[in-house]
Amino acid sequence: MTTLLSVIRNRLRGLRNLNRAFMLVWGSAPGWTVAGTALVIVQSVVPLASMYLMKLIVDGVTGAIAAPGGVRSFAGIGGLVALAAAAAFVSALCRSFAGIVRETQAQVVTDHVADIIHEKSVAADLAFYDNPAFHDTLHRAQQEAPFRPVSIVASLTQLCNGGLSFIAVAGLLIYLHWAIALVLLVALAPGIIVRIKYSDMIYAWQQKRTKTERKAHYFHWVLTDGAHARELRLFGLGCLFIGWYRNLSAQLRKERLGLGSRRAVFELATQTLGIVALFGTFAFIAGRTLSGAMTLGDMVLYYQAFQRAQGCLQEILSSLAGLYEDNLFLSNFYAFLDLKPEVTAPPRPAALPEPLQQGIVFSRVSFRYPGSAKTVLQDIDLCIPAGKVVALVGENGSGKTTLAKLLCRFYDPESGEITLDGIDLRRFDVQALRKKLTVIFQDYMHYHLTARENIWLGNIEREPADPRIVVAAEQTGAAEALRRLDRGFDTQLGRLFEDGQELSIGEWQKLALARAFFSDARVIILDEPTSSMDARAEHEVFTAFRRLLDGRTAVLISHRFSTVRMADCIYVLEQGRILEHGSHDELVRRGGKYASLFDLQARHYK
Repeated sequence: MTTLLSVIRNRLRGLRNLNRAFMLVWGSAPGWTVAGTALVIVQSVVPLASMYLMKLIVDGVTGAIAAPGGVRSFAGIGGLVALAAAAAFVSALCRSFAGIVRETQAQVVTDHVADIIHEKSVAADLAFYDNPAFHDTLHRAQQEAPFRPVSIVASLTQLCNGGLSFIAVAGLLIYLHWAIALVLLVALAPGIIVRIKYSDMIYAWQQKRTKTERKAHYFHWVLTDGAHARELRLFGLGCLFIGWYRNLSAQLRKERLGLGSRRAVFELATQTLGIVALFGTFAFIAGRTLSGAMTLGDMVLYYQAFQRAQGCLQEILSSLAGLYEDNLFLSNFYAFLDLKPEVTAPPRPAALPEPLQQGIVFSRVSFRYPGSAKTVLQDIDLCIPAGKVVALVGENGSGKTTLAKLLCRFYDPESGEITLDGIDLRRFDVQALRKKLTVIFQDYMHYHLTARENIWLGNIEREPADPRIVVAAEQTGAAEALRRLDRGFDTQLGRLFEDGQELSIGEWQKLALARAFFSDARVIILDEPTSSMDARAEHEVFTAFRRLLDGRTAVLISHRFSTVRMADCIYVLEQGRILEHGSHDELVRRGGKYASLFDLQARHYK
């Protein structure tokens, strides 16, 4: 017995962090929580009243049957039956309202948790997304968080309901005989241990198999996502990916069913023990009734009381086990929430220079991505004067895009500093800094929204109907294609939703550029801004590029020398270092790396 209590006590220590879950439920739906608690109290009292009314009815009927002269009056018994019916109606009414309250509360809590995950995901450092362990943590949080808080609500409701009812019924049973309480505990405790043990096993299994589950989800995404549809068909990859997904799913299913089968066997054994205890106690009560120690109504009352006590204790232990299990899995959710970003704003951020006077300077900046031993940038010294256009060129992997990410403070350099008018970027508020920048990366997004909304996302502080949306589209050449669509700028883009129309890759890129120019940002970073445009479109964009900049500072990253030659200064990168810099004409005359790359590209046009 001591060992049993020790096991339960040690397991229940796992509930110590549940206060965060309680506050989560209360904070998201306080009104519904109060309503649910009130209904729990009523539902706990009504069954006890029904049990006592049944005793009175049985005693009334047996008394009337045994009455002298065979007088059998139904008046008093009819009143008791009416009261029992009223109690049953109140119980049914409470169950109906409780169902509505639970469902509403569950939806509110689930939506609240989704909001928390979304906000935390947006706030997380970009470095987290380079780490497979983060993806494991995020996967587990997404998998469990939507329904675990709801399960906590159900377990708490069950705990309160069972606890209140058990307190009332336990006194009655102890009055009958103290040993009955001991029988209840001995009969039901093994079941709670089995439940807790299974929770530990399934939790450990899921921790072990998260990577496998993520890979199976990835194969499912490849098979169902439109971005992969063409290559799957072109190269006949469908059967291959289906097979990979099927094999992983079969492995996961086999292991999960094995754990479930073992749990079912142990639960059957514990339920058998509970049945023996129930009917053993019933035999004891029946014997007391036959000996004249209690009335027939008492026998019915005590039998119902024992059944109710057994059910209440089972509810209590089951809800505690459920809370323990929920706590195990919610630890995944809180592990995600407890991730601390490293790119943060200082307690007292410096004011951003407005307008930019001197420019942006990289001073001896070195960087490597978290978890990687490879140095991506080494001792970079680079100047981007205010109001000027600076181009970055170099072969793939030379560090060009990484420079843009550091400028946006997606990461902080390992050493050195990046300054804005002489002030280190780390002294500014992160969000305020990013509002001053607009970036179109080479893997820019295709938002499945209307064309107007796609451009408006460049500056959501303006009105969605702002006429400058059309102006931005005209500046980048996107307007012509958008006006040809069925509903013009209000046409749904992409094929995910009804009435959606698709753009060409070049047209999508013009739209992304329009999004950048719709922004109020004074620093524009364009990573391969015309890579998907034809020669005519590229020429049109960059003919007007200087005018479009309107005094803004610009960073161009491109492999096309027709694009970068218009820059005021060009930096040539190789393996994370700056080899040379200067204007196009200066670099060509110098005959270095730039001249070699320019000649190599120009040769195809001669």
